[in-house]
Amino acid sequence: MAEHTSVEVEEIWERFHQVVNMTSRELTDWVGVQPELDGPLPGGDQPAPLGLAVIEILGKRRVDLTDDDLDAMARVVEVVETETDGLTQDQILADERRRHRLMTVGHDPYRSG
Repeated sequence: MAEHTSVEVEEIWERFHQVVNMTSRELTDWVGVQPELDGPLPGGDQPAPLGLAVIEILGKRRVDLTDDDLDAMARVVEVVETETDGLTQDQILADERRRHRLMTVGHDPYRSG
């Protein structure tokens, strides 16, 4: 992790775990991945790469994170903040597409607030 200082890692770790409120199992079910097959469900769409990265990150300890993991974590925080900024809980929940985008990166808006 040459690109990130320990303070940056701590900050990204904390922010990521604040916005990601789904378990790896819940997210796996949501994106349609069968862990034992390491791929999409038959007949299903390809899971979002960022959602797959979140599943992997949730199974790691902080000391095992790579620079790619930290970059993905920062992107997840950015997605959640962008999708929810300035909106009420009701507005977020009323937009099904927004809710799906959030859940694809591990943020269940029904658990927020």
